[in-house]
Amino acid sequence: MAQFRAAPAHEALTTDQGVRVDDTDNALRAGTRGPTLLEDFHNREKITHFDHERIPERVVHARGAGAYGYFEPYESLAEYTCADFLAESGRRTPVFVRFSTVQGPRGSADTVRDVRGFATKFYTREGNYDLVGNNMPVFFIQDAIKFPDFVHAVKMEPHNEMPTGASAHDTFWDFCSLQPESTHMLMWLMSDRAIPRSFRMMQGFGVHTFRFVTADGRGTFVKFHWKPRLGVNSLVWDEAQIAAGRDPDFHRRDLWEAIESGQYPEWELGVQLVPENDEFAFDFDLLDATKIIPEEQVPVRPIGRMVLDRNPQNFFAETEQVAFHTANVVPGIDFTNDPLLQGRNFSYLDTQLIRLGGPNFSQLPVNRPIADVHHNHRDGFGQQVIHPGTNYFPNSLGGGCPAHAGSGGGPGVFRHYAQRVDGEKIRVRSDSFQDHYSQATLFWNSMSDWEKRHIVEAFRFELGKVDSVQVRERMVGNLAHVNGDLAAGVADGLGLPAPDPVPGLPVTASPALSQENLRSSAGIRTRKVAVLVADGTDTAQVTAVRERLTTAGAIVEVLAAKDGSVRGTDNDTLDVDRALPTMASVLYDAVVVADGKEAVGALAADPAAVRFVEEAYRHGKPLAVLGEGTRLLSEAKLPEAVFLGSSAPDHGVITSNGSASAEDVADALAAALEQHRFPHRPGLLN
Repeated sequence: MAQFRAAPAHEALTTDQGVRVDDTDNALRAGTRGPTLLEDFHNREKITHFDHERIPERVVHARGAGAYGYFEPYESLAEYTCADFLAESGRRTPVFVRFSTVQGPRGSADTVRDVRGFATKFYTREGNYDLVGNNMPVFFIQDAIKFPDFVHAVKMEPHNEMPTGASAHDTFWDFCSLQPESTHMLMWLMSDRAIPRSFRMMQGFGVHTFRFVTADGRGTFVKFHWKPRLGVNSLVWDEAQIAAGRDPDFHRRDLWEAIESGQYPEWELGVQLVPENDEFAFDFDLLDATKIIPEEQVPVRPIGRMVLDRNPQNFFAETEQVAFHTANVVPGIDFTNDPLLQGRNFSYLDTQLIRLGGPNFSQLPVNRPIADVHHNHRDGFGQQVIHPGTNYFPNSLGGGCPAHAGSGGGPGVFRHYAQRVDGEKIRVRSDSFQDHYSQATLFWNSMSDWEKRHIVEAFRFELGKVDSVQVRERMVGNLAHVNGDLAAGVADGLGLPAPDPVPGLPVTASPALSQENLRSSAGIRTRKVAVLVADGTDTAQVTAVRERLTTAGAIVEVLAAKDGSVRGTDNDTLDVDRALPTMASVLYDAVVVADGKEAVGALAADPAAVRFVEEAYRHGKPLAVLGEGTRLLSEAKLPEAVFLGSSAPDHGVITSNGSASAEDVADALAAALEQHRFPHRPGLLN
């Protein structure tokens, strides 16, 4: 009997049974744009083996946080779908949402550069519907048969299990440089979208094109968008790295504390609707998961809102055991032939079987539907239901039950969208999937100057961690097909020659893609502000600032060199919320420096306080300074023009200048907080 061994160089690819395979890039489908076929044994074997590689942790999206809440539509969508939970304005449907990172294990940090999962389970009256998406609207690959390859590449290197929770290593970039279809997703991953300020401030997307289906069988293509009420905001890279050390649970803690304090996160659900007869009206393929529909071509229509208002009681029982599946749909929502979606519809169920120990995971409380369940499934690991009577169909001994919901129609019955399917069985991707760069260019063209700078810096950092020169060169060559300045900037940081310009690149842009245009009008609710104090602080001013900001919804914490309290200028006392050595500026959205000559002298002599202010400035965060506090800004070597000149508010640095009251400073800081960050400050590195 032959012994299993690692494949030597130049050997042909085979199945587990030793059958040679001619194509592992394209699943078997009916025609170039047809559905994936179940008989594709290579695809099933490859994905099944991949799904069972980890026990019991999720292979991807292992680190997550979840919460319960509700969804309510703004109006009836019966014109487009017979989905019951979208049929009536204001009807509340319970939900459970799980946010996650993709690459790292459960013990990795929250603020790594990565895609974030955004999966929502709707407990509808017609069964559970899972909208399993990400915080980016596209993906790395077009066909699910490539998913094991992508994840193997982005996961830790197999020989040393490094790096944890990061994509900055050789195998990932080797794969991407050889797979140009990943280029659009790489632009999103290298942007600030990959390091969100919090789960509460990031968008979510269904990624794929799905179908709405009406009661009479009419279909409409649909893409799903979640938009956070608090606006779309991100960290900067240096800030994210520091936060990973100061608080690896930064995002999980943020979500938990917001809900516990009654500041419930909220998102608006929107849809892009495309009539069936417009399927081929675009210069890209609707079935291609590496493409978006620009909002300028098809506006996003708001259809409802989601509020998360309850934390789980037990992380393992709920957040860890929740099982999502793209094929968990309800009447009125159906699939398209997107080859990535088709593969996910197989993979998710297969994964849950091994991760949760058998076929009865839907009986776990977090997965249990509120709709009645009647079927002939029996036994298996984890069975919690005592089933009397018959367990087969058809039967007469059980009165014929459970019976078919009826072939004659009626509400609440799932019927697949009727679509003609024909074509040769073939492992070939449609020619309409071959454009891998134009939307990557669209993304680049849509960014503000500071967003472009961050993207270049991210590519430099990631590729700078790659040892293989040929991988670096190949990736820079790919970027030349996106934008010449981008490729040249990355090449310069890597010590490589700039590639030759590629003529005729698109010049179109989509303003909806830039975070510059995605700020919130919801004020400063839940924004965290640190106030630096010491003995000799003007406590009246601190109290006035705190009350003003708290009334506006911000969370204000007083920080000093040690816990307890500090003495005020009038020998009164001010309680300290946090000891400065245990915190960092990266854990706050803004910083206030209190007044008081003695206090400012102590702060200026404290390296931790000086670093606190310097980091906040360098990361573009709003700063407010009362009276003598400007001395601390000088000690942190901030440009004097920023806090002494009349243009200071334009840079998010607010001072009292001897005349403004504490309330005036607080109001100006609140206005600055609504801007989130000031990326054009003099001397700013990020």
